[in-house]
Amino acid sequence: MADNDGDELTYADAGVDIDASEAATAALIGMVGDGEGDYAGLLDIGDRYLALATDGVGTKLLVAEALADYSTVGIDCIAMNVNDLVAAGVRPVAFVDYLAVEEPDEAFAEQVGEGLAAGADRADIELVGGETAVMPEVVRGLDLAGTCAGLAGKGAVFDGEAKPGDALVGWRSSGIHSNGLTLAREAVTRSHDYADPAPFEGYETLGEALLEPTRIYTDLLDPMRDHGVHGAAHITGGGWSNLERLGENRYAVEDPFDAQPVFGFVQSEGNVSDEEMHRTFNMGTGFVAALDPESAESLAAATGGRVIGRVETGETVAIRGLEL
Repeated sequence: MADNDGDELTYADAGVDIDASEAATAALIGMVGDGEGDYAGLLDIGDRYLALATDGVGTKLLVAEALADYSTVGIDCIAMNVNDLVAAGVRPVAFVDYLAVEEPDEAFAEQVGEGLAAGADRADIELVGGETAVMPEVVRGLDLAGTCAGLAGKGAVFDGEAKPGDALVGWRSSGIHSNGLTLAREAVTRSHDYADPAPFEGYETLGEALLEPTRIYTDLLDPMRDHGVHGAAHITGGGWSNLERLGENRYAVEDPFDAQPVFGFVQSEGNVSDEEMHRTFNMGTGFVAALDPESAESLAAATGGRVIGRVETGETVAIRGLEL
């Protein structure tokens, strides 16, 4: 637990109410309809599916703005999209971006493009287009989002349902990724500036640690298929509650990857509870797959992951002494 003397900070206090956000999303889906799939919309095009995912970078852009460093946010934009496709068992193939700006600026546009190119290279996808809109009365600074298209054979898409008895294999995150930054920023800036030296190894400043780009997990797709993965979860918005997208089970996470030091710093500075941290952040593990236990160790060994737990009968996520 945090030991900061300030008031205990929650994601809702910082400005993002997860429950309200999920209710609003459900209302939108109820009006417009929803295609097959959870992490990605799947369109039947005959012998295979065309899949689409869309997402943005979020308030991580405010850290980039404060440091005048937009060189990595393009990686985040691509990662948040392709990782959702991978969680569905779909191979990402093409990406289009949408950059909305208050006023045109060649310098930061070039940096954003640099990150998008790097992200596309890491994800092994094509950048096929994009749009820049100048909207001074709508946007302050800039906003960056994109849409990724993917393809999958009918038999290649994951069922998406874990079952009691399955093992859980996890893979390490690179840090905070691109969710929960509203809470992280509020915690860090209570007593610090983004340019302050980081009190842990690996980064010169606190802002640099917050800007660490999201890990891209496209390299896991073929090994997961080869090992018969039933379903996968991208540990992003909503933190570890994302495992519940694999069905109503008890997910007993007994050996997650250690949280990087930036999480401990955010928790201490914001006096954030353990439960709130795990309901908001990935806490060191960015991607999880459920599969038969006989195949779990082999998948982990082949991909640099590890068996982190199992699926049981119940309706909760159990991790580090918490029941989420």
